[in-house]
Amino acid sequence: MTLKRTLVGIIRSMEGTSDRAKDPKLKTRYYNLSKERAWEEVSSTLKKIPGYKVLHEVPSVGEIILEKRTTFGRTMDITVSIISVSPVRSAVDMYSASRGSLGDLGSNYRTIMNLFSVLDKKLVKYKTND
Repeated sequence: MTLKRTLVGIIRSMEGTSDRAKDPKLKTRYYNLSKERAWEEVSSTLKKIPGYKVLHEVPSVGEIILEKRTTFGRTMDITVSIISVSPVRSAVDMYSASRGSLGDLGSNYRTIMNLFSVLDKKLVKYKTND
């Protein structure tokens, strides 16, 4: 993680992925799976990650809400969105925000990177480079 990311984290307590993200690591991930299959894979994988608690799942919309407690006692809310791009292709985006008024020192960024690394290892054979 860069010094810039830490400095931005002093004032900002949220992070998200998108197609237009300036940081290539925060780009939307695409998988050659149908939305239903991607949902099954992502949901089952997220439930197995220690330290994260699944609060809510909405399969019809494609959203999973997670909660993570940091070592300093702060709570982070993470929303994972699974979007159907085509009948055989899905996209995964994440948004993470810390509760509280001060910045997060980049912990939301690290959380997204951690979750994507786990998903990328699990779904490596389906990942596309878009």
